[in-house]
Amino acid sequence: MGKGNTTDTTSVTPAYRSVMEEYGYEVGKIIGHGSYGTVYEAYYTKQKVNVAVKIISKKKASDDYLNKFLPREIQVMKVLRHKYLINFYQAIENTSRVYIILELAQGGDVLDWIQRYGACSESLAGKWFSQVALGIAYLHSKGIVHRDLKLENLLLDKKENVKISDFGFAKMVPSNQPVRSSPSYRQVNCPTHLSQTYCGSFAYACPEILLGFPYNPFLSDIWSMGVILYTLVVAHLPFDDTNLKKLLRETQKEITFPTTLTVSQECKNLILQMLRQAPRRATILDILKDPWVLKFQPEQPTHEIRLLEAMCQPPGTTTNHHQSLEIRT
Repeated sequence: MGKGNTTDTTSVTPAYRSVMEEYGYEVGKIIGHGSYGTVYEAYYTKQKVNVAVKIISKKKASDDYLNKFLPREIQVMKVLRHKYLINFYQAIENTSRVYIILELAQGGDVLDWIQRYGACSESLAGKWFSQVALGIAYLHSKGIVHRDLKLENLLLDKKENVKISDFGFAKMVPSNQPVRSSPSYRQVNCPTHLSQTYCGSFAYACPEILLGFPYNPFLSDIWSMGVILYTLVVAHLPFDDTNLKKLLRETQKEITFPTTLTVSQECKNLILQMLRQAPRRATILDILKDPWVLKFQPEQPTHEIRLLEAMCQPPGTTTNHHQSLEIRT
């Protein structure tokens, strides 16, 4: 879309357009729909760049969303700057709407890609998954959990690099949580804050969420990553979410792979480490160090590993937990 392109602007009410124009945005076509609003492509005249504008109607949105989740989403996005996360530019609010201006990912989402082309080659799955892993390592190292990771929320830029999006359920976990150093619960599972908000999609939800238990949100992100990687290489979800009882049974068992597809044992092993019960589930630190993931990293993720290891110091060591979350802003 360029400055002169006004495709589909008829669907934008004059009220939307006049507010946006006041701030220098020319609103274009609709590129997505959410529960409470619509995402448009727009052109930012001041910086001559295309952006995405999420327009949320206060009339349609629930009080819980407006008062709890939306402020949290904006608060989280303001502190995030990473090449594999969608960047936040600005939030504008008036009496009837909230406008969130975001980086535009022009390549659509990964779900669309899979539906169009089928299973990824292992090298493409490795590229995308390793980018997701670096993005989530950055989030987790800052004490932030996503809690709604799924293929629809992995957008692609014009070079087909992943951009993790939709921080509507994201949360900053308090940095003064006690660190669990019990040998029965592996040291690297150190962020131990438990969440009780059951968010996300059933097909990507870990068993503890499906059972209604308080859950470690860092480990729930990892389960969702396991579902994502399985779906990248197999082209269908590992669990059937049309029947909740069946879904619960399936998530308690070890995952199997179709015999018709060739998936390397290294890749299968990684998926199995993510799709297992919480006490034995891999953490983001384990994933960054995994040999299959390292094959696809352009360089060793030493910075991310150092930050995550700093979070996992047991109490009484010289590393200050709160400081380790703030190293990279």
